[in-house]
Amino acid sequence: MPMRISRVVALTLLLTACENRPDNAVLAEAEQRAAAEAVDDGRIECAIDGESNFTRDCYTERLSGEGGVTMIIRHPDGGFRRFNILTDGHGLEAADGFDKASVSIVEDGKILVSVGPDRYLLPAQIKSNAKTATESGQPEEPAQAGN
Repeated sequence: MPMRISRVVALTLLLTACENRPDNAVLAEAEQRAAAEAVDDGRIECAIDGESNFTRDCYTERLSGEGGVTMIIRHPDGGFRRFNILTDGHGLEAADGFDKASVSIVEDGKILVSVGPDRYLLPAQIKSNAKTATESGQPEEPAQAGN
């Protein structure tokens, strides 16, 4: 990913150098693109093996197949978890193993996925008509998604 960011910046600098004058708007746009790509580098916050603090050390990748989309979350120690991305509004379900995934909305645009001793903060598109447990008057329990 850093290679792609540096290519964008280098290309922009080359193009502006050809005109013998810097174009600040082009440079600002390239910097914005590079910053957006750096944020969207596939890293997520995670707390592995019961850790209490989240770190941005896990990586995600998505694989599309006949059965739908699978997300793989890779841990810094080499371990990983696989999840099926559900299209019915329930988020994710564990794709393998015996632990079920617990999914809860933690803030606008983020969900907390817990499986066994591992927890992940993931970006999510949350439907505006979906109510959280506290809004509906029910006790707050995370939505269950399992395999």
